[in-house]
Amino acid sequence: MADIKRTLTIAGSDSSGGAGIQADLKTFAEYGTYGLSALTAIATMDPDNNWSHGVTTIDIPVIEAQLKTIFASDEKIAAVKTGMLPNVEIITVVAKAIKDNQLENIVIDPVMVCKGEDEVLNPENANALRDILTPLATVVTPNLFEAGVLSGLGKLTTLEDMKKAAIKIHELGAKNIVIKGGKALAGDKAIDLFYDGSTFNVLKSEKIAPAYNHGAGCTFAAAITAGLAQGLSVEESIIKAKDFVTEAIRSGFKYNQYVGSVYHSGYRLSKQETI
Repeated sequence: MADIKRTLTIAGSDSSGGAGIQADLKTFAEYGTYGLSALTAIATMDPDNNWSHGVTTIDIPVIEAQLKTIFASDEKIAAVKTGMLPNVEIITVVAKAIKDNQLENIVIDPVMVCKGEDEVLNPENANALRDILTPLATVVTPNLFEAGVLSGLGKLTTLEDMKKAAIKIHELGAKNIVIKGGKALAGDKAIDLFYDGSTFNVLKSEKIAPAYNHGAGCTFAAAITAGLAQGLSVEESIIKAKDFVTEAIRSGFKYNQYVGSVYHSGYRLSKQETI
């Protein structure tokens, strides 16, 4: 049997299936890895109240029990990704688990807002994500808002802003940074910026319309995680993840009147169609 790499996501649940744990496990499977998960929160959306978000936090003992189950694996976890961590105590527990189990290939997706929301889930989380988790990251994958918060630079609107933020975040201890500009920057390209502490690599793809992109950030980070688990370099993992999430958006679909989801099988199916 082939060497099956074990990949871990520590994140929240998105019952609509586009983001969170659901997106991570689908992506891990598409990459041919074996996904494990520790659930930190359950995000729900209310169709009777303009798709407003609710977050139910999982109790610490339950999270610790999940992690104990996961680390009973005979084989070491090849890569780990964090997503929604709804309070400082959970962030601290996750950081301890990463250190105690000497995990490598650590991808931190510093989730601060739910899709469709514009306020930090919990303001003190930003400091904990910055001070406790970011220094552990092999790769940290903030969007523009999160990069502005982590770097202390506030709103980022240009590629030059992104470069300044990437340098600041690298100074926090993260080995590699990918700032997801995506469709938020002006122009006809979806732009992400990769910085390894010495060199910038600007990743561009065509903007896709309609942009059914719910779950794109989670999927991108999960794809990087799975790529690292499969032995790709950081840069190779990021470049492939960019292609993976672009096809997931291209294959996306309208979920309902409020949101459209990426389709996590889009990359594989697009490749099959070209054979």
